[in-house]
Amino acid sequence: MSAHGTHHPERQGSGCGPRVVAWEVTRRCPLACRHCRAGAKDCAYEGELTTAECLRVLDSLAVFGKPMIIWTGGEPMYRPDILDLVRGAAARGLRSVMAPCGTLVTREALLALKEAGVTACSFSLDGATAASHDAFRGVAGAFDNVRRAMTVAAETGMPFQVNTTVSLVNKNELPAIREMAIACGARSLDLFFLVPVGRGAGLRDLSLTPGQTEEVLAWAFEMDRQGPIHVRETCAPQAVRVWHALGRPGQPPSGCMGGRGFVFISHTGQLQPCGFLDVPSGDLRAVGFDFKQAYENSHVFRDLAQPDRYGGACGTCSFRYGCGGCRARAHAATGDYMAAETRCPLCSHPQ
Repeated sequence: MSAHGTHHPERQGSGCGPRVVAWEVTRRCPLACRHCRAGAKDCAYEGELTTAECLRVLDSLAVFGKPMIIWTGGEPMYRPDILDLVRGAAARGLRSVMAPCGTLVTREALLALKEAGVTACSFSLDGATAASHDAFRGVAGAFDNVRRAMTVAAETGMPFQVNTTVSLVNKNELPAIREMAIACGARSLDLFFLVPVGRGAGLRDLSLTPGQTEEVLAWAFEMDRQGPIHVRETCAPQAVRVWHALGRPGQPPSGCMGGRGFVFISHTGQLQPCGFLDVPSGDLRAVGFDFKQAYENSHVFRDLAQPDRYGGACGTCSFRYGCGGCRARAHAATGDYMAAETRCPLCSHPQ
């Protein structure tokens, strides 16, 4: 099949509620990761939603699609009310998963989260050694902490996946990271392809080239086929096209879900299409915490539901409904979230 293919999946619009909501309940974080989209620090942040405000958001989500909630940050375990929020989600029929950094994970804490309603966790592993992981995460001991957190998760029966931010720094370590994820008991490995925003803007030159991205995607597809754990990709929507070009069997990747089934809530209640696309797309406080109103009245979400309006090759590619291009990379490179994806070989922009 040619690069432009003949793939025309169902359009994903904003006519219904999101399926997944990633909620940055706090921006405070004990790490200093080189790629952090928020430039998060280990300090208090003003304006974070209160417990009562968070519960009002949960009320609104419960009547608008009942999405799965990813409790994230920063470090979500820094919130003193995190158990109350998880219990509040469970009481409203909302599934919860969590993305802790590992530093605060103990057996007691994880068991409490599990009892409250957290059904799975993700832990970030960005290097196969303490030296490479700690250098990327900006704090000595981060590698040992996340390895310990994964051990605790396995011992307490908390399902977990490993997330890895893929860049030139660790491209050659991916096989070893996968082996480590398997040995630690992870159910899957999710490859997050570097989006150079926030603190990560300084890593722009460490992004994979389009060709390298496709090589890693092909490797990931093969590793997923071999098992024993799933290997998936995030922030690489061109995986849809690569999947079909390689003639892979089964269910293809989902492409970019930013604003098309996925919504990010910031620590101050601002909606965004994803954490990497820092474009205000609705203010929950301004609408009395009516998520549906903020979401459906957002011109950003309406824009993203119209791939025919995307710029350059993205707007004419026959994979535009399944792939969609990374809107965050387009915005970071051009200031326009509707522009063409800059890390795709079909893109009209210079690489």
